[in-house]
This record gives sequence, structure tokens and C-alpha cells, in this order.
Amino acid sequence: MTMKDTLKPERDVEEHVLPIMSEVEFAKLGDGHVAYIKTMTSEEASRLFPSVEGLPQGINLFALHGADGTPLALTDTRSAAVGHALGDELEIASLH
Repeated sequence: MTMKDTLKPERDVEEHVLPIMSEVEFAKLGDGHVAYIKTMTSEEASRLFPSVEGLPQGINLFALHGADGTPLALTDTRSAAVGHALGDELEIASLH
């Protein structure tokens, strides 16, 4: 018996991990209670918020999103986005 043989699994087992919740259920997790703030360029903001006109080019903005990714607000400062979330009684999730 060689070292290679001892490290070999006794049998080939294919493991399938089933989702605990569906993508729809996951998207609704925290819905109406949790939000996150995303920094984006004005160009990205123009695509995400097409109804907002006249955004200055080349600046960073802060978008408040619901837990499901729905854009809720667009601001020019992080503190304004936090204030909007707190005003709507939303918990802010940290993204890494």
C-alpha cells in the first residue's frame, strides 16, 4: 500500500448541496427591514436611476438599496443615505 492509496477516498461520493431557500425567498429576506448602501459612479447611477437627470459626470454617489436589490434612494453623501435608511426604519447591512 502506498501513501497515495491511503489518501484515496474509500468510495467516490458525489455530494449535492440543496438550497435551503429559493432565490426568491433569499431575495425577500429582510424585505422592508434591511437595506445596504452602495458607492457608485455617476455613470452607473444614471443607468440605475434613469429618471434622475443632470447628474454631474465623474463623481461618486451613494445608492440605498432594499435587501432584494431594489434601488430606493440616490444621494451625494454616505451620511444622507444612512439618514434616509434610518428615516425609513431600515437596518443597514454591511457589504464586504
